[in-house]
Amino acid sequence: MRLLLILLFSVQLVSAQKWLTVSAKAGDNRILLLKKYNLSDQCSKDKFLVLNSMTEHQYLIKGKSYKLPIQVYKYNGKSIRGTIGITNYDQAKSIQKWNEKIVKTSLKSKGYARGGALWIPYFLKSCYEKQEKEIKPVVNHPIVEKKMVSYDIFGKKYKDIKITSAKLKGRVYYLVSGHGGPDPGAVGKCQGQSICEDEYAYDVVLRLGRRLIEKGATVYIITRDKNDGIRDISLLKCDKDEVTYPNKKMPLNQVKRLNQRVSSINTLYRKHKKEGVTYQRMVVVHVDSRSEGSRVDMFFYYYSKSKKGKNLAKTMYSTVKSKYSEYQKGRGYKGTVKPRNLHMLREALPTGVYIELGNIQNPKDQKRFTVVDNRVAMAKWFAEALIKLP
Repeated sequence: MRLLLILLFSVQLVSAQKWLTVSAKAGDNRILLLKKYNLSDQCSKDKFLVLNSMTEHQYLIKGKSYKLPIQVYKYNGKSIRGTIGITNYDQAKSIQKWNEKIVKTSLKSKGYARGGALWIPYFLKSCYEKQEKEIKPVVNHPIVEKKMVSYDIFGKKYKDIKITSAKLKGRVYYLVSGHGGPDPGAVGKCQGQSICEDEYAYDVVLRLGRRLIEKGATVYIITRDKNDGIRDISLLKCDKDEVTYPNKKMPLNQVKRLNQRVSSINTLYRKHKKEGVTYQRMVVVHVDSRSEGSRVDMFFYYYSKSKKGKNLAKTMYSTVKSKYSEYQKGRGYKGTVKPRNLHMLREALPTGVYIELGNIQNPKDQKRFTVVDNRVAMAKWFAEALIKLP
């Protein structure tokens, strides 16, 4: 039987910008080790594996030294920003607070301001989300003072948005359209042209985001395409230039791509949580692919361990079902709500829902997202459901 190993820490302080190392002894695993250093984010977990040329299935070896995703600097006696070459004040403040927490443990005896080394966790240096002015990823506006906002991500026609109420003020939403970049997702044929899952999921996400902004919400579009705003055409052109917020090139590997999105969301989630935000939600939108003859209604997934996620999914499902009853009487609605252990739902910190819009291979299902008015309707219904939730 394999035993997990404990890591007792004989920390080696090394020269500036070298990785902090620990020596493994019997008892704990790498996840608990990182947690002891306040490193529970996906960015740190991924970097640990890279630094030590490991896979997530490998165990630690007793007596072997391992590099932690923490760099050691000699403090310049003036500022964190000057020491490591950054300009973001909030970023430096986060590093300061992290160092103060570490000093309160037995892992570090002296703070950097008192002659000790300055430790820089990788996730606060290389994975820190800089608020790029030209990207304008977040909408956070004083409702009373500013009635109009403008965001290029929605395209020339839709970039100007009128704030109509403060109903969702103080709430943060992370909107994620599936696939993108090197992976178009499911591909179907419509009127002799290829149609790609990522393009239609993205268009619905943009329309949903715009509606949430109108109600005062703070919105992040995680999958982004600077050239494709909201498009009022049926057949959307497939491309591969999507990036992950704020402007990260998407990897081809699916797991790496999902981890990239999770890392981006979780960094933002922690930032807002520290600011006192108590309501943060994630909506992931995909288009399913089945046999051409298989027609499906929209279905909704939630993480099995999340009661809030279940409520979120059920509310969106019931809202859509009621709309079908209202606008297509007698049709019936066969959508579903189910728990699934999907990567995005499991690893992302905000309560989330995962939506499949229909079967991209089925001609009747295709109308649900190729017809512009239907994309408008879906975004409207999803927004109504989110507004209902307490």
